[in-house]
Amino acid sequence: MTHTVDLFWSFRSPYSYIVVPKLLELERDWDAKVNVRPVLPIAVRQPDFFANANPLWTTYLMRDCVRSAEFAGMPLRWPRPDPVVMDYATRTYPKEQPHIHRLTRLGVLAAERGFGLQLLRSVSHLIWSGETDGWHEGDHLARAVAEAGGELAEMDAVQEAEAERLDAVIKQNEADQRLGGHYGVPLMVHDGEPFFGQDRYDQLVWRMRQKGMAAR
Repeated sequence: MTHTVDLFWSFRSPYSYIVVPKLLELERDWDAKVNVRPVLPIAVRQPDFFANANPLWTTYLMRDCVRSAEFAGMPLRWPRPDPVVMDYATRTYPKEQPHIHRLTRLGVLAAERGFGLQLLRSVSHLIWSGETDGWHEGDHLARAVAEAGGELAEMDAVQEAEAERLDAVIKQNEADQRLGGHYGVPLMVHDGEPFFGQDRYDQLVWRMRQKGMAAR
């Protein structure tokens, strides 16, 4: 029996970026299937979230995400540009966002077409690895999408034409994320049990093996 995992994931989360290679290994090495369910980051869903957070929250996040990537053997630098535009004067996030809605819709489309995890891997590497400045310019994003198995111009046309439908899927993902047991990302839910954070991956596999997941 194939064991399934619902993956609630954001293009603005460094921890989401870090967990994807492990989930690709899960599908490769075990009788498992990851259902990719992109969500908007909390900065867009709750624009005042970071303005009201303790300053130590952000300080620790910046230190910990770099350390976590180093521990995983992955490069990480905060994206240039950030997938979510912030007003640094007010520490709030404008309603109009030029990147994150497009990225999230592309993630939903890729999931519907069967290469969601591959697209998360290639696009998040482009955004978070620090190998490229201006990931949104030139053909950088097109090449990342092609690496995953898609064609950016065609997918962009679809995500613009079907924006209302895709946004409804994203809203449903966000509602199901909370029903799964947490509001943060990455959130992996298996058989009704939530595992929040890239550092819970080993516990996820342990539980899935307890429930009979077999090696390929």
